[in-house]
Amino acid sequence: MQAEAPDQSPADEGGRGGPERWAKRLVCSRTGEPAPLDEPAFLSPAGAPYLVEYELDRAAGERLRRRLATRAWGLWRYRELMPMRDPESAVDLGEGGTPLVRLRRSAPPGLEVWIKDESGNPTGSFKARGLSLAVNRARELGAAGIQLPSAGNAALAAAAYAAAAGLPCRVAVPADAPATILGRCREYGAEVLAGGANLVEAGRRLTAGDEGDDGYWNVATLREPYRVEGKKSMAYEIAEQLGWQQPDWIIYPTGGGTGIIAMHRAFAELRRLGLVDGPPPRFAAVQMAGCAPIVKAFEECRAAAEPWLDPVTRAWGLRVPVAIGDFLILQALRESDGAAVAVAEERAEETAARLARADGLLAVIEGAAAVSGLEQLAASGRVAEGSRVVVLQTGHPANYV
Repeated sequence: MQAEAPDQSPADEGGRGGPERWAKRLVCSRTGEPAPLDEPAFLSPAGAPYLVEYELDRAAGERLRRRLATRAWGLWRYRELMPMRDPESAVDLGEGGTPLVRLRRSAPPGLEVWIKDESGNPTGSFKARGLSLAVNRARELGAAGIQLPSAGNAALAAAAYAAAAGLPCRVAVPADAPATILGRCREYGAEVLAGGANLVEAGRRLTAGDEGDDGYWNVATLREPYRVEGKKSMAYEIAEQLGWQQPDWIIYPTGGGTGIIAMHRAFAELRRLGLVDGPPPRFAAVQMAGCAPIVKAFEECRAAAEPWLDPVTRAWGLRVPVAIGDFLILQALRESDGAAVAVAEERAEETAARLARADGLLAVIEGAAAVSGLEQLAASGRVAEGSRVVVLQTGHPANYV
């Protein structure tokens, strides 16, 4: 299903600068302790991510349903479910509104499989969604600049949105990060620090603290509350593109896991709004065999994951040896009666080649790994015949040249 063409109609009821703001406070994801929404926030005193809490009901859902009829497709289509104080002032590069494409020739037999193809985002990956919110909120709340460690795509998105927002940007990437991404980050004016074997090692090159000595905010995965808010828009779009129906499964290539956490929350919000009904989607986390801390923790029934020693994979976005939101990822998998599966490197690469030849779909290795993970879950019977499945294809392979 393709997102319909943008509607250039005037501002609607409760429009982008309208009076309604449903976000009310931040809450610690571990203790539930609240914090003010419009003050700088990073990790809670418990060392856990903050999440945004909204006041939602079915009446609000009906208002939103009416408004959507006149709104352009994109992330800001769902602005009431975003925490911006002034959405009218937000930098918008055209993020979101990506198509949902039926997978026919490569789908496992007996399944209805849809690919949520994120390659068309402004910086070529789904990272544009989260960094749009993180950068916009950093600017709105007075940050001097932003910085983050990244395997590649998040650095590119951070650099682009910081440039558009007029904020300085510093990114730290592993030594073997794709040259294309490093060059484009520099074109956007970002300071690029390259070194280290993985995301964790690269991050040690940044200034210390969540607000560094120079006032640059650390917008690394889940260290601030807003990247997860941008990623929620994937779930809103999936539900709307499926006619306000929830899929049976969502298969997600999992590094830091922001998307699973975000979509699990987003579908709960849609149910509170009365926009969807019925059982929520089951989530499956897919990782590479050479770096699978979430899979290991899930299989061992642990509440948190142990750091993966010596992570080895050519899938840069999945080479994440430790995730600060590991307990939230595992919670989402278990609450949704989901699954976690590790995929061999060679299998993911073979799947990427097959998707191109058989379905005309160019997929990054992370997206191909998610399709491979679905195939393994279907073969084992975990994903039952007749299921409707959405697979996240997270970026464009041109970023990895």
